[in-house]
Amino acid sequence: MDKFQDYFRIPSARGNWWNYNSPGIYFITICSAYRECLFGSIRNDEIILSEPGMIVLQEWTKSFEIRSELFCEAFVIMPNHIHAVLRIIDNSYTISDIQVETHGRASIGHTSLQNYPADSPIQYGVAYRPPKSISSFVAGYKSAVTKLINEFRKMPGLPVWQTRFHDHIIRDDTEYQKIIRYIEMNPRNWKEDKYYQ
Repeated sequence: MDKFQDYFRIPSARGNWWNYNSPGIYFITICSAYRECLFGSIRNDEIILSEPGMIVLQEWTKSFEIRSELFCEAFVIMPNHIHAVLRIIDNSYTISDIQVETHGRASIGHTSLQNYPADSPIQYGVAYRPPKSISSFVAGYKSAVTKLINEFRKMPGLPVWQTRFHDHIIRDDTEYQKIIRYIEMNPRNWKEDKYYQ
């Protein structure tokens, strides 16, 4: 197993064959630190946001006002995590130009890491977030929310989020529809959710 500063760490589950700032549709999940139910509670199958939950929502909305390449297609705040479906478009394309693939695997074509220069930090696993990528978006979002929530709590330096997040490249319309439905039904199915506490 790889080590970082003499500590064991879990290697990234992200596909090293995919450029995560490429046009595509992504399902992401970001969990609160220790899966603490910080963002609100579920009552009558709906999320009732806490003050930190309101900050999560406010910063989420603001994120898409300042990013022309990123669109939110579905989103839900749960007591201890958020789910979203995000679409990255290339500024040279329109939304209608980008198709969800239907053959069951993501196209790597020009997005393959083979097209990065040999000295690219991506090639060697150095922490690197390409601009306008899912990882750079999530890092910026988590940072902004953490700062505001900790100001509200008067607890600087306290973690708000888990250090990593889950992302999944959506490969076809069937999968897309299933994930959208899952997000819509998440509050109603909270007690069966794997993050339920």
